[in-house]
Amino acid sequence: MPQDIVRDFGLLTLGSRFKRIGESLQANTQRILQMHGLDLQGAQCPYLAALDREGPLTVGEIAEAVGVSQPGATRAIGQMVEAGLMAMAVSDDDQRRRLVSLTDAGRDVVAFAKDKVWPDIEAAVSDLCRGFEADLLRQLAIIEDGLAERPLIQRLGKDGKSR
Repeated sequence: MPQDIVRDFGLLTLGSRFKRIGESLQANTQRILQMHGLDLQGAQCPYLAALDREGPLTVGEIAEAVGVSQPGATRAIGQMVEAGLMAMAVSDDDQRRRLVSLTDAGRDVVAFAKDKVWPDIEAAVSDLCRGFEADLLRQLAIIEDGLAERPLIQRLGKDGKSR
């Protein structure tokens, strides 16, 4: 059996390892959503949570809140509009702005998820991360902030080596 090259290469393959962990967490989250009978993709939950917490938002504001690209947010929102969980309307204040909001069905899904599903997901992840969750979240924030401040490409010198 081949060795796990992504794990063995350490920081060189950190992005691949984060992606692998993210996919595994999302697949496990999907199973919990299905266990509760929710026909929803786990990746859609942050969009619903953003609208639940902030109220109606533009696509750009949702993209920023979830931390995804605007085209990615547009696709996800389109799927949820089609599923009847979100609605899109022209802003009363500015006819150029389109606001996304939760529909009654979307609010029902969020209420159910907040009451029954999200606590289960959080408890399972907390169990997984027991004893190091605060350090993990702090270190993830440091990585996210560091990439926003200075992407990897900017961390290379003119000779292509990091400084």
